Amino acid sequence: MIVLSGAELVLPDRILSAGTLVVDEGRIVEIRSGAAPGTAPATSPFAFHDHYILPGFIDVHVHGVEGFDTLGPGDAIAEIAARLPRYGVTSFCPTTMACGPAALRRALEQVRRARESPRARAARVLPAHLESNFISPHFLGAQPVGCLRNPGESLAGLATVHEPAAAFTGADILCEISRAAPDVGIVTVAPELQGGLELVAWLRAGGHRVSLGHSGATYEEGLAAIAAGARHATHLFNRMPQLHHRAPGLAGAILQNEDVAAEIICDGVHVHPALVRIALAAKGASGLLAITDGTAAAGLAVGARAMLGEQEIIVGENAAFLPDGRLAGSTVTMSGAFKILVDRMGLSLVDAAAMCATTPARELRLVGHGILARDAVADLVVLDPQLSVVQTYVGGRLAYARMN
Repeated sequence: MIVLSGAELVLPDRILSAGTLVVDEGRIVEIRSGAAPGTAPATSPFAFHDHYILPGFIDVHVHGVEGFDTLGPGDAIAEIAARLPRYGVTSFCPTTMACGPAALRRALEQVRRARESPRARAARVLPAHLESNFISPHFLGAQPVGCLRNPGESLAGLATVHEPAAAFTGADILCEISRAAPDVGIVTVAPELQGGLELVAWLRAGGHRVSLGHSGATYEEGLAAIAAGARHATHLFNRMPQLHHRAPGLAGAILQNEDVAAEIICDGVHVHPALVRIALAAKGASGLLAITDGTAAAGLAVGARAMLGEQEIIVGENAAFLPDGRLAGSTVTMSGAFKILVDRMGLSLVDAAAMCATTPARELRLVGHGILARDAVADLVVLDPQLSVVQTYVGGRLAYARMN
């Protein structure tokens, strides 16, 4: 049994001041106000006066951290899982770039191994998020154009697909998704492409969560994709047409539809704080998922180099860049994103915790996660008064403790 006492507990609807949280066998068994009887003084490792306890962060869109990329060799995804608790992350969706079938298979095999045999003191590995081969060449970002495939031709080719060759087809990618179906969670699709709506339906029927992104879809095309079963949006505002008062585009369709939860990169660079607040006003904290879009550059010094898929990226002051200067993902971590949401964007601790934990858990149907409540899983993060991570617990076990 673990007793965490004296901290501000960030509950779903309020903050419980100087509360006590009791954990037993990996779950929260009691939450009450006031310090526990006989609580040790503030110097004790389990006395958290002037600290905050929140549900552990869940990042549904992260490519890497500290030099490790999800498409990297060996057990890169397990290495990422081992490093994320220092940033308050207790669960994450390993996110891949558009790639060939052999690379995708290797990554999904890593996901399977990490889920079946998790390392001690590591974040939970959730089914992967594929920023897939079925996105628009006009809204690529840092995605490799040579890996893009047509959804309609890919679905048509499923009946004749063979083992992947050097020149792969989109059907080869769909076969890898089918082969590793339990380990594929979110798939990003541009629905305006030929066969895009049919692909949305095919993925939905396979149990995957379809996300709209890297797309030039119009408002009407966005609504059609939502009607076909899309329920997620990949990094709202980024790599989609600008929101216009006479042509609201994909962003407008997402903002006005309650059935879709939208990711938003909370690094203060990819999306202006004013637009984050506008999105929050439109969808509420229950409709937005804070993400990092973090790369292997996260956690490295400015000027360092890392990989994003097969492309080299350079660590900038606030983001990662390709050698040609194009933006290539973020260097923010979830603890950094939480702090930015509160300090720079003016969110309450309750709303920031919802975006970083509660909403992702609900949207991914992680029952008992992302919330401080009796009987919930004890995935927790402890923050100091400056909102820096002090401790992270995964299933009631200490996964990270800051060395003071």
